[in-house]
Amino acid sequence: MNRTHHDAPALGRGGLSFLVKEPTRPDTLESKAPKHKLGIDYDTTWARRYGVRLARAMVLDDLSRPFLHAALSPHVIGAEHLDPIEGPVILAANHASHFDTALLESVLPSSRRHHTVVAAASDYFFNRQWKAAVWSFLLGAIPMERSKVNRRSADLAARLIEDGWNLIIFPEGGRTTDGWGQEFKGGASYLAKRCEVPVIPVHIKGTRAVLAKGSSHFRPRSTQVRIGKALFPSPKEDARKFAARIEQAVASLADEAETDWWSARKRAAQGNTLPFRGPQVSTWRRDWALPESARKNQRLKLADYWNPKPWEKDN
Repeated sequence: MNRTHHDAPALGRGGLSFLVKEPTRPDTLESKAPKHKLGIDYDTTWARRYGVRLARAMVLDDLSRPFLHAALSPHVIGAEHLDPIEGPVILAANHASHFDTALLESVLPSSRRHHTVVAAASDYFFNRQWKAAVWSFLLGAIPMERSKVNRRSADLAARLIEDGWNLIIFPEGGRTTDGWGQEFKGGASYLAKRCEVPVIPVHIKGTRAVLAKGSSHFRPRSTQVRIGKALFPSPKEDARKFAARIEQAVASLADEAETDWWSARKRAAQGNTLPFRGPQVSTWRRDWALPESARKNQRLKLADYWNPKPWEKDN
């Protein structure tokens, strides 16, 4: 039997438009918003596109850098150690305040400043959509696991380093809680060995008094940024040993910041660098022994009650 046009399926007014249009949804069915990937899975590719990089450079050079240099008066020591190095570097610094990152970026030469990304804690800076977008734009931040070397974040950081980007990383994994340093984790040393690039040890002094962890009070203070000589991992040196050597270099810079260059070099040669992680004593004695520059409130001079400190006595 022959089919007539009456037997053909009706397409309606829309014809074949249903093939390209989004399907309709009944009013009674709840619509689910698309999920945005956050944390370690947040995609920061957009933040390294030319237009975004240009906008970030304008914000950094014309807004944040002038503000930071006016409010924190950074004194930079050792900037010449970056001059002879060609190619990307990993800058490994102590961490006392949220101002550390922006301050360190602001004192880098412009050729490096505008081609630098920052390893930021994925569980803190990338746990909300707006935070992930803000920090990716303002700092060029990339998500990084703070407690261990995560393959996904390590692959991203390594790829960017191989593409010529510098990396700022805080090997302690977070800001100090009591003013003393913390053990350096292996992220910086692992990436340095994997990508065959040098690590530049950096010590930042005075930012904890500006804005400490847990504080909401901003106090303008003068600061110091000490940049050390490049460290290269040896072929037989594993990541853990290299991480300890990086920590020791930062500790030596911290010693220099609290005393003087010659005394710090002498103690380093003797293996008696002032303890970066502080004396292993009770909490109240650690508080008293804390250098003035690392205190939340520099007006309190509790260290005067315990002077000289045990490790400052002549050997």
